[in-house]
Amino acid sequence: MNLRCEEAASLLLVDDDITFCQVLKAALEKRGFCVGVANSVEQAIPMAEANPPEFAVVDLKMAGATGLVLVRKLHELDQNTRIVMLTGYASITTAVEAIKLGATQYLAKPANADEIVAAFNHSPDGNLPLKVQPTQIGNLEWDHIQRVLHEHEGNISATARALNMHRRTLQRKLTKPPAGHK
Repeated sequence: MNLRCEEAASLLLVDDDITFCQVLKAALEKRGFCVGVANSVEQAIPMAEANPPEFAVVDLKMAGATGLVLVRKLHELDQNTRIVMLTGYASITTAVEAIKLGATQYLAKPANADEIVAAFNHSPDGNLPLKVQPTQIGNLEWDHIQRVLHEHEGNISATARALNMHRRTLQRKLTKPPAGHK
């Protein structure tokens, strides 16, 4: 660890989008943080156990364990860690769950470094953030179909049965993701 990091507040950034991490890391370092990066919950837990961060930015949906698992672990390691949960899947349910597990704030993507730093100063009093951008219905359906398809290991027929949907209808839906879906 260099001298600058010894003087700066430690921040753990956890997101599976590598490019996003690189950009946000640079922006947060410019704002005075010493940033460690992990691209999964499984990568982040040993880093946090070795050196519990003062601040954390955690993505909700990643391959492997969900960001909520990490929020709980970070809160167990140090109740004073200021945690901001980021997600492209904003919902009231996950926002409430994140806050209950110890997150300081919950922000919908895209969120910039200034919004994240401001969120660290938010006092978790049960109020939801004002800027929760609701997910479009088409995106919710698409994400649900993808999740069920994954649970059935890509089997279209089994997925259609689980969704109570005709197989051809499911195949048609799978050929055209909703507009603006990432």
